[in-house]
Order: sequence, then structure tokens, then C-alpha cells
Amino acid sequence: MPPFRVMDVITTANQRAQSAPPGAPKILRMEVGQPGTGLPEGAKRAVANALQSGDALGYTEGLGRGYLRERIAQHYQDWYRLTVDPNRIAVTFGASGAFPLAFLAAFNPGDRIALAAPYYPPYVNIATALGLHPVILPCGIETGFQPTIAMLEALDPTPDGLIIASPANPTGSMLHPDELAALARYCHEKGIRLISDEIYHGLTYGKPIASAAQFSESAIVINSFSKYFSMTGWRIGWMLLPEELVRVTERLAQNFFISPPHLSQIAATAAFDCHEELQANRATYVSARAMLLTGLPNAGFATFSPPDGAFYMYLNSTAHAPDSAAFCSRLLDEASIAATPGYDFDSGRGQDFFRLSYCAPLDDIEDAIARLCRMR
Repeated sequence: MPPFRVMDVITTANQRAQSAPPGAPKILRMEVGQPGTGLPEGAKRAVANALQSGDALGYTEGLGRGYLRERIAQHYQDWYRLTVDPNRIAVTFGASGAFPLAFLAAFNPGDRIALAAPYYPPYVNIATALGLHPVILPCGIETGFQPTIAMLEALDPTPDGLIIASPANPTGSMLHPDELAALARYCHEKGIRLISDEIYHGLTYGKPIASAAQFSESAIVINSFSKYFSMTGWRIGWMLLPEELVRVTERLAQNFFISPPHLSQIAATAAFDCHEELQANRATYVSARAMLLTGLPNAGFATFSPPDGAFYMYLNSTAHAPDSAAFCSRLLDEASIAATPGYDFDSGRGQDFFRLSYCAPLDDIEDAIARLCRMR
């Protein structure tokens, strides 16, 4: 299991901040995809009430409490006009806990799973640890860093599965609903199990949003309360499963995790009613994105794909250093900016790219642009 290098960057930046002398420049934290906002106020109140009620807050059902599963089903009706049976929903220990459940429920050791590069590294690392074989599809700006049907048709043999992410980490790219529909229907017809990572839904900037569940009954959809709902540390997510995978997933979840955290389920249910606050959080990301789109060309980053969603910029660093790890070290040393080298996201081309997260406060974004311009 290789390291998840962004976690190493976090450790280095933390150590640097702790040992910095008085008056040293603030380290701007742009390495991690964690919202700068905390638990929504309505969710805080629900948690406080639960703690004061004297309830045991013990184990729950393996796939989550019925009230949360029903509220998630209502979410699909509200956002996608899609009627979903709550019994097809599995509440999980974050999206990170959903991926091993999905892989074990849907695949056998030796199965081949295709995915676009750059990618979120735990896809590959978890799949490999479980005896699956990732099939990497190198993608660039010309396809919006997303896979295509033509790429799948060129594979021999046909893969057993396909992972897509829209919006994607680290690029922020999205599939148009028509492209998503075509991919989902193609996978369903060819017997390719589609896993759609939709954890950044709600954080999009103009392109229409759609769920793979709207186009395929066999797709597995994974989502989370970490990003739009600003609940990273509460470790709570969900899956929308094909009916035939519900019971096997439940058995796996019971043995792996017993149940999702009870208190987190209470907070998550309340978070659905915090729309106004969550939209205000999104407005901050919209402003940060606009600032970077304007400022990055002035800092020498002229060619990049503007992100459609999430809160990341994926930038080519070759004009500044021959290796993105060396460039990110230089960023931390000379500009006190923590950023993530691309090796995490693309083993073949990651040396040429790095990722900036724009979850930071707007003052930090403005400061980061100024520092990057001074390094040019």
C-alpha cells in the first residue's frame, strides 16, 4: 500500500507551522480537500439535543437508521427528481468506508476496474489491496480529464467495472449529463459495473448536474456528507445500491464496521435542512475559484482546465520545475504555501502537475496568488 502523499504534506506543513519563529509568514493550507467551514448550525443543534436527551447513542442498523435512509431518498427526489426506495440506500462510514464495501460486493479477486487518470488515489490503492486490477485510462484537457466510451471500447478484454467521478478530484472536471447518460447506459448494456463517485455534488459552477442513478439501475452511486455538507470529521456517507447488492453489502458492513456512527447519523439528517448556510459556503468557493481563474495566469499558469465543480485546481508545473514534488517543496519553503504534488493522482504523469485546493478563506486565496506571482 503506497502512502497517500497528501497526508504526508499535511504532516510536513503542520510541523513547519509549529516550529515557525514569531513573525514568520502564515502557511497557507491549500493541500487538502477539506471545507474550511464546520458542522452546519442546524446539525449542531440536533447533536446537542441528542447528547442532552440521555439516549444511549449506541449501535444502529448495519446500513444506518431508517430515518436517515428515508431522508437521503427524499434528497434524490429533491435534487434529481428521482424516486428511490430507501431500502436501496446504505449509510456508510464516510465515502471512504463505502469503496471497500462496493468493491467487495460487486467484484471478485482478479476483476479489472477501469478509471481515468488523474484519479483519487484510494480508488487504486483500495482496489489493489482487495485483489482487483485497476486499468488506467490516461485523460487530458481534451476530454475534460474524463473517460469516454471510445476508451472503453479500445480495452481488450472488456473491464468488469468502471469508476467515474463527476465532479472529480483532483481536477474538478465534470461529465455533462448527456455524457454521463451515455457512459452509464453503455456500462449497463455491456455488463460493466459502474461506480459513480458523486461526493462533490452541490459544489458545481455552471455545468448541469446529474446522477448515474438516473440512467442505470445497475450503477453503484457513492456520496458523502463531507464536502457540500461540511462534515469531514463526522465520517458519514452513503451508497445507492442496485437491489441485488443490498443484502451482501449489509453483511459486509455488519462485519467490517458494525454500524455507522449513531451521532453522525443524527447530524447528517439535520444537515439536509441547512440549505441556506450550505449555499453560503458554496458562494465562498465560487469567489475563490473566480479569484484563481483571474490570478493564476498572472503567476505563470496560463494553460489549465477551469474546474466545473469541487474546490481544486490541477495545474501544470513544468514551466516552474522539472518535478512537481520539488516544486511543491519550493512552494512551502519560499512562499509558505502547502500544495499537493501530482504523484498521488497519476503515477504516469504526476511529476508534471500539482493540485491546489481553494477551501481556504478568501484572504488566504488572495495572499496565495500574490505569493505565486512573486515566485514567477
